[in-house]
Amino acid sequence: MLIGRPVHPLRGEAERRARLQSLTDAFAGRRVLIVGDLIADEFIYGQVARVSREAPVLILQYDATEILPGGAGNAANNVAALGGRAHLVGLAGGDESGRRLMRSLRQKIKGLDLVRPSGYVTPVKTRILAGGIHTAKQQVVRIDRLLSGDTAPRTRAEVARKALQASNWCDAVLVSDYGSGLVTPELVEKLRARASRRSRRRPVPVLVDSRYDLLRYKSLTACTPNEAEVEQMLGVRIDDRLDTLERAGRQILRRTRMNAVLVTRGSRGMTLFEAGRPTVHIPIFGSDQVTDVTGAGDTVIATVTLALAAGASFYEAARLANYAGGLVVMKRGTATVSSRELREAIESDHQAVVGSGAV
Repeated sequence: MLIGRPVHPLRGEAERRARLQSLTDAFAGRRVLIVGDLIADEFIYGQVARVSREAPVLILQYDATEILPGGAGNAANNVAALGGRAHLVGLAGGDESGRRLMRSLRQKIKGLDLVRPSGYVTPVKTRILAGGIHTAKQQVVRIDRLLSGDTAPRTRAEVARKALQASNWCDAVLVSDYGSGLVTPELVEKLRARASRRSRRRPVPVLVDSRYDLLRYKSLTACTPNEAEVEQMLGVRIDDRLDTLERAGRQILRRTRMNAVLVTRGSRGMTLFEAGRPTVHIPIFGSDQVTDVTGAGDTVIATVTLALAAGASFYEAARLANYAGGLVVMKRGTATVSSRELREAIESDHQAVVGSGAV
C-alpha cells in the first residue's frame, strides 16, 4: 500500500516548520479506527512510611488508586488528544477494573464499540509508586494480571465484525496487539483488504503495533517496534552499533513487506526505514532524562497514524512522532500529548535550530 508521493526534508527550516505545523492542524477531525487489546493501567500511589520489620521492604502509606486506559485504549486517547476522531473496537470486562476503565474511556472517546463477553476478566497492569511528601513518586513494582492468549472464537468474530464495519468510514486504521490472542494476522489482513478497496484520493493507511508477533503481519503501511522488541524478534543486540541496526531494520522491512518501519530507540531517538530509500536517524527531542516511558509506544503510533491520514510522508510522520514521544516520556504514568503541545514542540525545535545557525 503506497502513501502518496513522499515529501522528504525541505530545503529551509522555516518551510519544514510550516509544513509540520500544517500537518498538525490537519489532524483535526481525521477518523482513526483503533482495534486491539484494551488494558487497565492501574496506578497505586503511596508515601514511604518506614522499613518493615518483617522483611527488608518499604511500608507504604496508601494515598490513592487511579485506573487509566492502556494498550489500544491509550492509543485511542492519544488520537483524541491530538485532535483526531477515535473509534475504538476491542474487549472490555464487566468486572470492577473493566467498569472503571469504561468510565475513563468515555471521558475522551466518543466512538466506543466494545464487546463485553460474560465472564471476561479485564487485563490489568498494576504499578505501585512511592515517594515522600516533597518528592516525586517512583515506580517500585509492577504486577501484571493478563490474559492467557486464548480468546474465544465467537468473541474474536464479533470484534472482527465491528472492526470491519467501522473501517468503511475511517481515514486510517491502527492495530494494537498486546498478545491476548484477540488480534490475528487474519483479522488484520481483512482490514487491509477492506481499506485497499476504498475509493479514495489517498489510500487508507493501516499500521500495526505488535508486542510479540510483528513478523506475522504482512504488506501493511507501517509498524513502530521499539529497539528491545527488534532485538527479541531477531535475536540480535543493537546498542550503539548502527550497522547492526541497519541490517535489523532492513530485515524487518523485507520480511513484513511493509512500506516503512520506524524503530523507536529511547534516548537514541528513532530510525526510519523505507523500501528503496536511505535510512534516516532522528535524534531524540527534548531531554534524555526520561520521567516515565509507560505507554510511549502508543503515543508514537497514534501520531504516525494521524500524520499519514493527514497526508504526511513517512519522514514527516516520524518527525512528528519524535516530538510527541519526547513530550510524553516527560509525563508520569499513562499520558497523552495534545495538538497544542505538539505545535509548541515544533516551534521550540525550530527556534533552537535557528539559534544554532544551522538554517
